[in-house]
Amino acid sequence: MKRRAFFKQAAAGLAAGAVAAPALAQSQPTVSWRVASSFPKSLDTIFGGADIIAKRVAAATGGKFTIKVFAAGEIVPGLQVLDAVQNGTVECGHTAPYYYFGKDPTFAFSTALPFGLNARQQNAWMYHGGGLQLMREFFKGYNVIQFPAGNTGAQMGGWFRKEIKTVKDLQGLKMRIGGTGGLVLGKLGVVPQQIAGGDIYPALEKGTLDAAEWVGPYDDEKLGFYKVAKHYYYPGWWEGGPELDLIVNLKAWEALPPDYKSILESACAEANVDMLAKYDALNPPALKRLLANGVKLLPFSNDILAACYRAAQDLYEEIAAKNAKFKKVYEPWKAFRDEQVQWASIAENRFDSFMIAGQRLAQQAPRKK
Repeated sequence: MKRRAFFKQAAAGLAAGAVAAPALAQSQPTVSWRVASSFPKSLDTIFGGADIIAKRVAAATGGKFTIKVFAAGEIVPGLQVLDAVQNGTVECGHTAPYYYFGKDPTFAFSTALPFGLNARQQNAWMYHGGGLQLMREFFKGYNVIQFPAGNTGAQMGGWFRKEIKTVKDLQGLKMRIGGTGGLVLGKLGVVPQQIAGGDIYPALEKGTLDAAEWVGPYDDEKLGFYKVAKHYYYPGWWEGGPELDLIVNLKAWEALPPDYKSILESACAEANVDMLAKYDALNPPALKRLLANGVKLLPFSNDILAACYRAAQDLYEEIAAKNAKFKKVYEPWKAFRDEQVQWASIAENRFDSFMIAGQRLAQQAPRKK
């Protein structure tokens, strides 16, 4: 009898628990948002960051808080996402803030600057180095709060219709390049163009562009650049670890219940990790396929890298001298970057360098029978 009573009590407890969760969800308001992405649906990895956020938020709230994802061009063009969030056309956007460097170059710190941070260092700066606080103070002036919500890892240097062997070869080159990388290359004679991903291929094909960069092998293969430009350069020194952000209209953010805010922030952190992991998994096989299609993989020369590095440092000092907002972020960012580079040169770099050398040694060594 005692055993039967125990099972009855346990069953009653389970039933109560089953009712409690929906009852809790029912006590919260129904919220429906729209997120405008800067990216086309065909680029499933970078566009997928917004999808992950929307699915996690809906699952964690029992469908009470939903976010409908719209690709670039469905509500606004990809490069107008900030404006749409700022003025309340949509509640949030998934974008690369450096697209808006024309409004203020300070935006670039929330994505990437040339010869800046890699993906791990960018996360370290944002989450534990004071970067998030500095950038949120800046974004507040645009009626927006931002959350790290993706990273591609170090990008490639792009597709060129002809080989680039010297700094002189950059003169007059028309290149699609986002963010402050175009300002640096502009100092060396490049004519930078900032156009959305979906418009790059026809511009390369027609010759209105001589070169273009996007992300890396997986996305670049999808966009078909290898069909019209065979020279594939590395590294993308302007994007060592570019961050994607979810930017949220401040009024919409402040209207959310505290638990919805927490859920949204956690969903962005998940998207941040997932995107980098997915690119790391998908880029190696994509690069093999590109090489099999006749792509010529080439490194930028040390002379070109050195010239670009010097131009970048000069640019930052010039902007900081004229822009107090940029300077406020630049000085602590630079100190953090320099310290991170020193640390990376000890453990991480030594390990990575030996793993590359070790793999080559293993490939060259005769196998024992």
